[in-house]
Amino acid sequence: MYVCICRAVTEAEVRGCIADGACTVKDVVKGCEAGTGCGSCVGKIIALLGAHADELGSPLRRSA
Repeated sequence: MYVCICRAVTEAEVRGCIADGACTVKDVVKGCEAGTGCGSCVGKIIALLGAHADELGSPLRRSA
């Protein structure tokens, strides 16, 4: 399933960025460019980051 239609980034690609250490939306943007088009996918990226943080039992880091 696509998370970012503008850049054709799948959920698997975003999850891969998160698994590689992305902790913020900015980190995901750097890793796979999701969120750099219209921005409508940012909420889904945040949800995926939050789900990963829940799995690890760590708080979601907010970027400034």
